[in-house]
Amino acid sequence: MSQKPRILCLSFSPLARDARVLRQLSVLQEFGDVTTVGYGPTTPYSTEHLEVPQSAASLPQTPSGVAKLALHRHSSVDLDAPATKDALRLLEGHSFDVVVANDARALPAALTAAHGAPVWADLHEWAPEERTQILSWRLLVAPWIDHICRTWLPQVSAATTVGGRIASLYEQHYGIRPRLMRNAAPWVDLSPSPVNDSGPIRLVHSGGAVAGRALDTAIDAVIEAGDNFTLDLYLVPANDKGKYLRELQAKASGCDRITFHDPVSPSDLPFVLNQFDVGVYWIKPITTNARLALPNKFFDFIQARLALAVGPSVEMTDVVNKYGLGVLSGGFDIPQIVESLHSLNSQQIQAFKQASHKASHALSFENEAAVARTIMEELLGS
Repeated sequence: MSQKPRILCLSFSPLARDARVLRQLSVLQEFGDVTTVGYGPTTPYSTEHLEVPQSAASLPQTPSGVAKLALHRHSSVDLDAPATKDALRLLEGHSFDVVVANDARALPAALTAAHGAPVWADLHEWAPEERTQILSWRLLVAPWIDHICRTWLPQVSAATTVGGRIASLYEQHYGIRPRLMRNAAPWVDLSPSPVNDSGPIRLVHSGGAVAGRALDTAIDAVIEAGDNFTLDLYLVPANDKGKYLRELQAKASGCDRITFHDPVSPSDLPFVLNQFDVGVYWIKPITTNARLALPNKFFDFIQARLALAVGPSVEMTDVVNKYGLGVLSGGFDIPQIVESLHSLNSQQIQAFKQASHKASHALSFENEAAVARTIMEELLGS
């Protein structure tokens, strides 16, 4: 029987497609046998995988759960979400030396399943305002997530998040300062592809087709920018059954310079993106997480050795300016984005691509993995 440490990784996400969780798991498996709990099939790093049914919601969306949320009976609903109930049922009889909870909503289940073992909370983004652009989420779910952070977060032994400003928010509101573990992608051995002086500038975006990420703005901007720009989109349909993706396709249907592709696995993505010139992302600061975004795709673009064209989002701005990676639009309106695109020429783009190449080691997961290893060593007492 294995004498390795037993590690639980709990995430109410499709684990095999969750880039951040996959990177996290690549470190966890160095320290012991990993049991994963989440949606979808197993991962390459799982010793054991317990699959939560896709139909089991990770929020307490049952009639009784919604009623409790509306009445602010938050403590009574902490373990009521269907996914939480399924996860705890699947974990009956299991014991672990370390438990990793991904996102605040997983904390009640993780701390319950830990039975006193240390818990590392990877909080990803600013949990209390995850979907506050949605009225029902803002009124019903946000107060419950705040309750989880106030009640359960002080019980964890370690915490991480994606950006320094979000870490400061957790410290300010809940008295716990997460360590910084950015969404950097693993380093890949690539070189910048050449820029075609006589051809159009090839823009690209990859990620989820999620309303609120302003992909419609990107389409409008490319249409407005003119014939010297193409846009290729590698999009994963969101939980809206692809509704927003179909809306984007309809918006772009009259422009043959915009192409939609099937999504690509995280490990293949840098190699696919490498053929393009500029990775683009102009997410409007409509929520705290949008304002402070420093997402997977930003680092995917860097590993693909692309130039970047992004909005003046503060966390992305810091990195773009520090390493000279590309252009920042003056704002998030179409004319401002178009102006930033029109400022580009082939010589600049090649220089920005070389800057991404030069920064690819510094901005790779290898640096973030060191944070994860330190946490695991502390929690296992090694």
